[in-house]
Amino acid sequence: MRTLQLTAVGNPLEAVEVPDPAPGPGEVVVRIDAAGICHSDVHYRSGTRVVPHLPLVPGHEVAGVIETVGDGVDPARRGSRVCLHYLVSCGVCRACLRGAEQFCERGAMIGLDREGGYAERIAVPERNAFDVPDGLALDAAAIMMCSSATALHALRRSRLTLGETVAVFGSGGLGQSAIVLAQLLGAGEVYAVDVNPVKLEGAARHGAIPVDASRHDPVVEIRRMNGSGVDVAVELVGSPSVMRQAVASLDVTGRAVAVGITRGAFDLDPTADLVHREAEILGSADHTAGEIALLLEMAKRGSLDVAGFVTRTIPLEEAAVNAAMDRLESFGDDIRTVILPHG
Repeated sequence: MRTLQLTAVGNPLEAVEVPDPAPGPGEVVVRIDAAGICHSDVHYRSGTRVVPHLPLVPGHEVAGVIETVGDGVDPARRGSRVCLHYLVSCGVCRACLRGAEQFCERGAMIGLDREGGYAERIAVPERNAFDVPDGLALDAAAIMMCSSATALHALRRSRLTLGETVAVFGSGGLGQSAIVLAQLLGAGEVYAVDVNPVKLEGAARHGAIPVDASRHDPVVEIRRMNGSGVDVAVELVGSPSVMRQAVASLDVTGRAVAVGITRGAFDLDPTADLVHREAEILGSADHTAGEIALLLEMAKRGSLDVAGFVTRTIPLEEAAVNAAMDRLESFGDDIRTVILPHG
């Protein structure tokens, strides 16, 4: 089958033919019909985040159709449209038992620790394959596996309550999902902070108040508009300076949630930033299987629609995929690009 592999950090992905995967006990093989390109994949290619092994097939936003099943899997699952929870966990370690499977002692992530979705097929445990509701397109289901699920987890970490104000720093794939989900969870005003006018226009269409950080200090602008700062600030860019802005934008008892990947540090005045405002800084890592189920239920009910976040589809070809990753690395106009391996 065709795959695209990262063979050396800093180099473009390369097309490589490999044998089709076979399902082990308790596994299914999925024909991949959609694979989203996430900024994390760009980090792996650039070396901003270290990958555990090379070569690597990236891609953790995956949806398709079950083709074959291994021992112990109901044969009736063949032909099911599914999207894949990218965290493969053991289910029995301390982290898993307390509902924090993203910290599983033996956990592995699709597209990082094990082969991912930039391919024609993939083998995964059956429990990682969630049925896609009727009416939900597979490209939309694919991007929900990271951009929507990670945004939901961050908002739940923030303890967002009815009527609270939210600032979303970064209006790409995760940001657009965070804007919509914050409103579904009962937020009042939602501010979208970005430097890209195309992404700010998209955020405004989804009900956010755009804040153009290329023209204004976003902290000053948010405080000018609402007079006090926000209750929740979610940082999705992976920039120390943007994280600093997220903290500075908080009202008293506000919570800033760090999601973006960065190796950098940011300055913090513990007394002014935290003590005198009783503010909090929280980390948010990945998401859980339960949150995947919650998102799919939202989609089934029609309350969550992410189809408009897919702004480009491309074939499983090295030139097209590397170009899409280049655009993402330079913070281009695309919200989410999805690879369609089978057209």
